Amino acid sequence: MARHSMERLVAPLAAGLLVLLALLGLIGTAIRDPRPHDIPVGLVGPSQALQPMTDALAQKVPGVFKFTTYDSEDTARAALDRRDVDGVVVVGGPASSRIIVSGAAGDTATTLIESVFGAALSAQGPQVPVEVVHPFASGDAHGLILFFLVLATLISTLVVQAALLARAAGTRGAAWLGVTAVFGLLAGAAGVGAATWIAGGYDAAALVPMAALVALTSFAAGAFVAGFTRLLGPAGLGLSALVIILLDLISSGGPAGSAILPDVYRWMSPWMPAGQLNSALKGTLYFGGEGVAFPVLVISAWLIVGLVLMIISGFVRRPVAESAG
Repeated sequence: MARHSMERLVAPLAAGLLVLLALLGLIGTAIRDPRPHDIPVGLVGPSQALQPMTDALAQKVPGVFKFTTYDSEDTARAALDRRDVDGVVVVGGPASSRIIVSGAAGDTATTLIESVFGAALSAQGPQVPVEVVHPFASGDAHGLILFFLVLATLISTLVVQAALLARAAGTRGAAWLGVTAVFGLLAGAAGVGAATWIAGGYDAAALVPMAALVALTSFAAGAFVAGFTRLLGPAGLGLSALVIILLDLISSGGPAGSAILPDVYRWMSPWMPAGQLNSALKGTLYFGGEGVAFPVLVISAWLIVGLVLMIISGFVRRPVAESAG
């Protein structure tokens, strides 16, 4: 009896240390040496002017930019609108060069493009003007509110799953999934409504699609967590939380984006829901829906995985209620 009591007391200590080390290990490796990678930039101008500049940048800041050359400024601007590039550098005469950046691409990309290319072009003449297109909303000038909408969506979804495990572990799978879906709808409406109020207003035409994206992500993340939880009980909740919250949010890069992360996190980022939801919200709100299809596909894949896990859990004999107990 004494040994059993001691194990019950030691287990929380071991769990706490495990979480502490996991957080330090994952977050520490992600932010230890943040460096930008492969920021997409469009170039317009004669090759004899562009080539020396790109060669010099390849030497000074290798791997920071990924260049695409366009025949005209109009073509390059269209690429900005499609989110193919985050900025465009037009190289002309001493008084005709300019930089065009997509504000909603994020501060990391736009600041780097402005500073690096501004310095490079100003060395050849007067200071180069910068034009900002697709800017963030004035009440959310850095896109922070949008990212915290993503953060709040995922954490609140996890809380719902934890509450279901604690209070209704014996609930049938269909009912469990029904609660998850209803919360997704509530999260979409309440989350977007609150974010809009905090920001002082977003484009009204984008609010319903944004709410749908949040609802889909909440349902997908909730189904994923629910499937693991019903299969493995509390251990499944912890394991799925590690993936859908910790790894997901770290690989998103936060408001700065995944471009500043080490390779492993940048490779992971396109396939995780947090970064894709953030990208889809930006695309819906600031780019007329451009770049939203792929995030929806990725998030839907997570939903399918969650639903499959829920189906599998229905065939597992040992009910989750026993695991929770």
